Amino acid sequence: MSIKILVMATVVILAPALASSASVYKWTDDEGVTHFGDRQPTGRETESVKLRSGTSSKLKQPPSAQEQLESLTASQQEGQQREAETAQEEARRKQRTANCETARSNLNVLDSNARIKVEENGEQRYLGPEEIAEQSVRFQEIADANC
Repeated sequence: MSIKILVMATVVILAPALASSASVYKWTDDEGVTHFGDRQPTGRETESVKLRSGTSSKLKQPPSAQEQLESLTASQQEGQQREAETAQEEARRKQRTANCETARSNLNVLDSNARIKVEENGEQRYLGPEEIAEQSVRFQEIADANC
């Protein structure tokens, strides 16, 4: 009885190993249909398929040193471009913030003071109500565009 159990255990243990050692081939017929089989068809280009992983036995060649260098150089250039774009966006954001603050400050001055003194051509003068309204509209547009 123990011999039968020993033989059965051996068969159960070796069955997967024997099954996985069998070759499976993949090919495509004239109509474009893909077939799988345990025998290689004659006159057809086949591909051996690993049973456990489901991947083909065709291995991709690792990239050459030159290709790796070109890939690394390209990724470094892309990184530098992204950093430059980020720096430009940061500068634009800071400029917009400064423009917004200046426009709001100027609007507060226009709204709070009755008389606004300006210097033109070396001479100082006061803005009239129409000029104050025009300046207020101009600064409001700047604030709307930058805030």
